[in-house]
Amino acid sequence: MDKRNFAFGRVNFIMMAVSMLIVVVGFILMSGGSSDEHQFNPEIFSTMRVKVAPIVCFIGFVSMICAIMIKPKDAGGNETTTHGETAE
Repeated sequence: MDKRNFAFGRVNFIMMAVSMLIVVVGFILMSGGSSDEHQFNPEIFSTMRVKVAPIVCFIGFVSMICAIMIKPKDAGGNETTTHGETAE
């Protein structure tokens, strides 16, 4: 199989994996104890859960978009046009 047929390069896949890890860390920061009908837990309104975790998730989602948008390079160093011809 020809390597040029892939839509993403190795750098794209590495950046997407790191971005997904950042998003998962953000969701883990959001999780925690909850209130039930017998006891109220004020920890659900902590700064980490309300402000920090959503910002971490947002950074992860934005970096995922950047990882998808980065154009992979050819093995020869030339970027290809949409029709597979090399740009000069």
